Amino acid sequence: MRIAIASGKGGTGKTTVAVNLALTAARAGQTVHLCDCDVEEPNAHLFLEPDISRAWSVTTPIPVVDHDLCNHCGECADFCEFNAIACLPEKTMIFADLCHSCGGCWLVCPHEAMTPSERPLGEVSTGTAGDLAFTQGLLRVGETLVPPLIEAVKGVPGDEPWVIMDAPPGTTCPVVETLRGADYVLLVTEPTPFGQHDLALALDLTRKLGIPCGVVINRASTLQSPVDDFCAEENVEILARIPFRREVAEVCAEGGLAIEADPEVADALTELFLALQSREVTA
Repeated sequence: MRIAIASGKGGTGKTTVAVNLALTAARAGQTVHLCDCDVEEPNAHLFLEPDISRAWSVTTPIPVVDHDLCNHCGECADFCEFNAIACLPEKTMIFADLCHSCGGCWLVCPHEAMTPSERPLGEVSTGTAGDLAFTQGLLRVGETLVPPLIEAVKGVPGDEPWVIMDAPPGTTCPVVETLRGADYVLLVTEPTPFGQHDLALALDLTRKLGIPCGVVINRASTLQSPVDDFCAEENVEILARIPFRREVAEVCAEGGLAIEADPEVADALTELFLALQSREVTA
């Protein structure tokens, strides 16, 4: 079962839920692999302090022009939908930061003047954190092409029964790549108008991808919130409410674990684990 932890906005506690859910499942006897797919700013390792056993660079192909063969016909530039190639009368230019590595340019070139070269995207590292298997990606500084690195992170887990993927915030391409292939999506939100607004965006995304989902309300209070009303109107199940505790926020700010800081928070994560376990058969 592959579970993606997502949110329409940053700061809702998505990583807190991912880390503490993974630990709750592992302590209940599940074999769990936690993947930090928020490669632009991975931070699950701050809470888990994993022992990294292996790390490797991830690259993607980009074109290089052989100027001796190129006659600047423009076939490659016409094909490129991302304007990564400009053909001038006497020069063909490649804009690597715009390239999406589709490979079409060297396929359509009639003179075989385009050949692929490797562009470094970042690094994937894997190891263990206690009973957890752990993998994360780290995007190279200045790099803009994120999905291939996330795909590499997702490719590490083997046949573990549970794979929990901490997605980037928002609803852009990196989130779509993280959610692709997931069996279930947990949408983490907060009981505020901003939380409701961005939850609506994330819910729309999961529905367009055809992935079942449920909601976790973090920093929940006992009062009815706009998020409760929204979930009722959209017929989306609220799987857990994680109570707001200042003490928990202080512990997490120092790299501690929420489930070890407050028993009610631990109970909420156990409730979430059991709710997901009941969906395992149908996922």
